[in-house]
Amino acid sequence: MTKKVVLIPGEDAAPEAFEPTVELMNRLQLDIDWVRPPVGEAGIAAMGNPFPPEAKEAIDASDATFFGSTNGTSGRAMRYLRWGLQTYANVRPARWFPGCNSPLKNPEGIDLVIVRENMEDTYVGVEGDLEELEPINFVSRLHRKPVSEMGKGKYAMKVITEACTQQVTRFACELALKRAALNGSRPLVTSGTKHNISPVADGYFREVALETAKEYPDVTFETLLADDLVHKLVVNPQGFDVILLPNLYGDLFSDAAGGVVGGLGLAPSGCYGRDYAYFESAHGSAPDIAGKNIINPTATIFSAAMMLEYLGYAEAG
Repeated sequence: MTKKVVLIPGEDAAPEAFEPTVELMNRLQLDIDWVRPPVGEAGIAAMGNPFPPEAKEAIDASDATFFGSTNGTSGRAMRYLRWGLQTYANVRPARWFPGCNSPLKNPEGIDLVIVRENMEDTYVGVEGDLEELEPINFVSRLHRKPVSEMGKGKYAMKVITEACTQQVTRFACELALKRAALNGSRPLVTSGTKHNISPVADGYFREVALETAKEYPDVTFETLLADDLVHKLVVNPQGFDVILLPNLYGDLFSDAAGGVVGGLGLAPSGCYGRDYAYFESAHGSAPDIAGKNIINPTATIFSAAMMLEYLGYAEAG
């Protein structure tokens, strides 16, 4: 059965890795129909809209999207792919292989995956001036006074819900089981939160994750303080299998994992929902090297491999 994939090349240097990767997939002669809706600069040029209705319709009619990195011009498409289609699990593998310029003396055996909750946390986008909180009278338990009295400043809301935490925990546990079936190891999921300083929000993520993980008795599920986790990620990354993190920590720590194996140019990414997924490298659009054709394509190629596996072409990926 023919699969339909939307292609969005991105901006700056991203297309210089994206287009050769698409050509590489073409050489595999898979039953894939590539669709190129006008998005970003192409959408603005053709229709005066970086994300016209035609692009949304193309995504809705497709099986997956392959996305180049964006400098923001294609951002509306990315936001639809992520929040519009509820691709709640951001999967970011980090695996060392010969040739990777790891800063570690002994990087052999690093093979982990970070599963980042992709919907909420501080990414709900609720921010504002501290004075807006005066009618609510939020009191800091540490400062022992209303936050509106702390002086001129800003706030950002962190949201952790039961439903989002449950679904991403199940995804992480099921991924650990799949990996164990392939490599013969014991399935291990490690969750990281700052429940010592955020006992309500981060504590709730930890509580819900621990309870949900009980549905998977074959999975060893452990929790660490987030700062301890990132320390161990640097000094002993071989000790991890699947790492489950709230949105913000997942964003930060996955970059650290990429650095441990040799840089973000090696860091692929896939965002999975219940019935849709899109794939992009974890790095940015690299405007400083645009036009030079020197961008590392490895992350883009690995992201394409993740997409092919998702589409049912595991052997090709």
